[in-house]
Amino acid sequence: MKKRKILALFIIQLLFLNACNDIEEQPLEEVKINNNEKYQALLIGTFHYNNPGADVAKTKSFDILSDSSQEELEAIAEDIKTFNPTKIFVEWPYDKQIELDSLYNLYRKGLYFENDSLSDFYKKNEIFQLAFRVAKKNNLKKVIGIDYKDSEFPFDSLMTVISNAKQTNLQSEIESVINTFTADFNDKIESGATLLDLTNYLNTPELRKMSNKFHNEIPLIAGEKGNFIGPFLTSEWYKRNLYMWSIAEKQIEVNDERIMILLGASHIATIKGFIDENEKWETIELIEINK
Repeated sequence: MKKRKILALFIIQLLFLNACNDIEEQPLEEVKINNNEKYQALLIGTFHYNNPGADVAKTKSFDILSDSSQEELEAIAEDIKTFNPTKIFVEWPYDKQIELDSLYNLYRKGLYFENDSLSDFYKKNEIFQLAFRVAKKNNLKKVIGIDYKDSEFPFDSLMTVISNAKQTNLQSEIESVINTFTADFNDKIESGATLLDLTNYLNTPELRKMSNKFHNEIPLIAGEKGNFIGPFLTSEWYKRNLYMWSIAEKQIEVNDERIMILLGASHIATIKGFIDENEKWETIELIEINK
């Protein structure tokens, strides 16, 4: 009788331990789904504050160092602080994280902008003006680079192929998209639009739809039937953005319920599609957390 009781207790303990192991081995992503909770990604599509002229659309510069812009950056950063992101991802090469860590450490110590030899990029870019600011306010130990540079964007070759194929309507459509956006953005700067005005404009559904059409639809019909420069451009664009999102996802832990992604507006327009298709995630817009 005593042996049976001991055996019964052993079996009960064994079953309990197995049940605990099943819970521990359940993927963290599945735990999230089963609890009907979602990670939140604050998406901020931006123009490059230092305006290097590297984009297809050449826009006028915005004075990010003016007193009014600096005050606005403080206000925006305070709003984001209330969202409380636990990780911040930016458009910096993912394989140069050590350099970014060094810069951020200087920033946290209040030494970063004391370097008088900083170039326009290091002085004005949104990484250092906004991402670093938010990260420090939220006591984050690092800002994470996710940009993937090993891809191509053969826009000039695309336009040459379109010209050789005498696709004048397609050529006009591409030029119209670029010229319309450039004129609208420049008009906003000239009329005194604030940083928040410009940022909200770049993150409207209409602008994102236009950007995705420009990158993902229009190129597909460029050239003759056997010419694939268009789909190659689109696939390389997808590749870069998909890799960026992959690099971010691999660094997200179960406690990272809220993250912030700060990238060029066209990157955000594409990456939002990846996130929206992921049942573990929901996207948040800056305009939703502005006070």
